[in-house]
Amino acid sequence: MRDIDHVDEIDRVLQGQATGRDSVVQASWRRCIERYGLDPSKPSPAHIVTETELRSHREQSERLIAIARSGLGALFRQVAGQNYVLLLADAKGVTVDFFGDTRFQDDLRAAGLYLGSDWSEHLAGTCGVGACLYTGKAVTIHQSDHFDLHHTPLSCTAAPIFDTSGQLAAVLDVSLLRSPQPKASQNLAMNLVRTSARRVEMANLMAMTRSDWVLRLSSSPEFLEVDPEAAIALDGAGRIIGLTHAAQAALSPGTALLGQRLDQVTDLSVDDLPDLMRGRPTEDRVIRLRDGRALFGHAIAPQAARKPRGQPLLPGGLSSLAGPDPAMQALLERAARLADSAVPLLIRGETGTGKERLARAIHMCRTDAAPFHVFDCAGCGQGQAPLPADGQGTLFLKGVEDLDTAAQAVLLRSLAGCKLRVIATTRCDLGQHVRDGRFRADLFFRIAGAALDLPPLHLRQDLDWLLDRLLRAASADGLRLSARARADLKARRWPGNLRELASTLQAAALLAEGRVIDSHDLPPPLLEAAASAGVPGDDLQQVLAACGGNMALAARRLGVNRSTVLRRLRALG
Repeated sequence: MRDIDHVDEIDRVLQGQATGRDSVVQASWRRCIERYGLDPSKPSPAHIVTETELRSHREQSERLIAIARSGLGALFRQVAGQNYVLLLADAKGVTVDFFGDTRFQDDLRAAGLYLGSDWSEHLAGTCGVGACLYTGKAVTIHQSDHFDLHHTPLSCTAAPIFDTSGQLAAVLDVSLLRSPQPKASQNLAMNLVRTSARRVEMANLMAMTRSDWVLRLSSSPEFLEVDPEAAIALDGAGRIIGLTHAAQAALSPGTALLGQRLDQVTDLSVDDLPDLMRGRPTEDRVIRLRDGRALFGHAIAPQAARKPRGQPLLPGGLSSLAGPDPAMQALLERAARLADSAVPLLIRGETGTGKERLARAIHMCRTDAAPFHVFDCAGCGQGQAPLPADGQGTLFLKGVEDLDTAAQAVLLRSLAGCKLRVIATTRCDLGQHVRDGRFRADLFFRIAGAALDLPPLHLRQDLDWLLDRLLRAASADGLRLSARARADLKARRWPGNLRELASTLQAAALLAEGRVIDSHDLPPPLLEAAASAGVPGDDLQQVLAACGGNMALAARRLGVNRSTVLRRLRALG
């Protein structure tokens, strides 16, 4: 289709004339003109966010990226021979993960089929990701279905991915730089992308509800255990606390499922779930619905001890801040209990331990869209900026120990009557500063209603989890660590903590020549830690616990001989 014909057709659609286009496409064209003010006669290049913005989008989606990656890798291997590209976009339309043939990298970047591309409809016009985000349904936007002339060579098929509460969390898109002319040629792509999105939702539900019952559902017994169509998660009382998108239509179309008891929508109670577990023929595991329909069910028992009553599950961004580390999980659970309150928080920890990220995660637990105001205390004097006039949201005071005496007085006056929720961070023992007269006691108690202490990296027991997560963030190409490189990283003391670890992995990802990062690819430590022969007994035991009882690893992390660790432990009894 010529460019002038494309623009002319859009104009005819706006005038209400029938052109044979899908209703989804016509509605999107109208939004592009009437709501977003886009011009179809002016092609615009792909919209690429900055590296900093992309890092932020990927961090907020890191759990979903990790869960989806293996399944999307398998999907890409299915379609790679046909020159398809896979994009995973977040709920704002920004591409946070990507699978494509690196031989066509320049063409893919130019077309926007790459990391960091923003495919939201108000920027890119009618497109697969944007239309899917708007409608919440799977769509194919084929060639001249696109609004922008820059995108008309493309064919994009996208399906939504919903989180366990039923909110649209991401979009999976399968695209071609060039494709056969008939739109029907993308029917197979539609089936594949829908199936993959459903499987990602299933994997996400299973990962998020390990300590709860999961009931997987299918309309036929043959695929019940290998590829179920839907699933719900249930608490100990039998209430539905999570679901895949297909479960809503399967169990209770038209009525919200979250919060309902299982016996309100089926003839089962939570006590009947053991009868639906493996060991019983799938054809015998029939579930009768209240509306007379029947499904087949496969129940999966909780995989871990259930949390005590009243102990909160980790909401929002808190759930992605730590792996299997008991101390960190206890800290995050405490943060979750404090998140909905107005209690001012003081987050303490060494440089690079993730204090600001924890503060943002606590703020993200809010149910409103209040802003997060950042105030960097370094170098502030009496002329510091005033607090936000609207008094809404969170006031984040970064590095309060950097405030001089005059700035402390100004801040204390500014906080009088302030309705902002205060979260402050410090790298030092601020209480000692108060005792030494270097920090005002009245300001300390104004900003420190409760304290959260982030441990240094060398004391964390989830270092393997952190290595894998940060490596995924550092490289979209699926790089992995060799056993030797992993051991070397785990043996370092990391005085710069998470910030140093992330920078080291980013540099290693650039230096590695193959698909595996080995020891020689790792930059050496920029700041060597001092030997710790005189380390206190409590610290020694903490390091040993973080190393899983491995005395050789603990010795390397402390910069001493293994015999020194053994001698100190014997002295401690």
